[in-house]
Amino acid sequence: MPEGRATSLHEVDWSKLPAPRDDGAARHLEGSLLPALALPATDGTAVSLSALPGLTVLYAYPMTGRPGVALPEGWDAIPGARGCTPQSCAFRDHYADLLAAGADRVYGLSTQGTTDQRETAGRLHLPFPLLSDAALRLTTALRLPVMLVGGATLLKRMTLIIVDGAIAHVFYPVFPPDRNAVEVLDWLRARRG
Repeated sequence: MPEGRATSLHEVDWSKLPAPRDDGAARHLEGSLLPALALPATDGTAVSLSALPGLTVLYAYPMTGRPGVALPEGWDAIPGARGCTPQSCAFRDHYADLLAAGADRVYGLSTQGTTDQRETAGRLHLPFPLLSDAALRLTTALRLPVMLVGGATLLKRMTLIIVDGAIAHVFYPVFPPDRNAVEVLDWLRARRG
């Protein structure tokens, strides 16, 4: 078993994995308006982030693994790749706290298709939908940071705080992923004073 590789998708020794560095690929995002386009969600709806009132927490992740399915070759060696399941579970576990601290809604976002995302949302018992940008429309419109892995375009891990259709704050890079929900929660509480 490679270093850093856990016995499950939930247990990861972050000290054995390469941390992502701030490459500047998200610096342009704060203050940007979300484009008017709808993304398919795991609850069967189509979500237009630009039209949502209030505060939306949108965490982006490269891809979630599935039990029994091998991750791409060299996955653990890619800075910031590992940790999508722990990140999603942390947002699940802090979901009520995030709402109480001022978030109106939480979404996860990846370039995986809705079928894979539905499996993830069900297996992890997520209380919020995952959004699919498999067509890369949002990724292209906002010039979101990406990585190319095995011929697939995957989002780099980041979290966007969207207020009334504009990006108010960006968490990037995110590491370790399982601490991201608490970082967002602390930011929301500080914002409320």
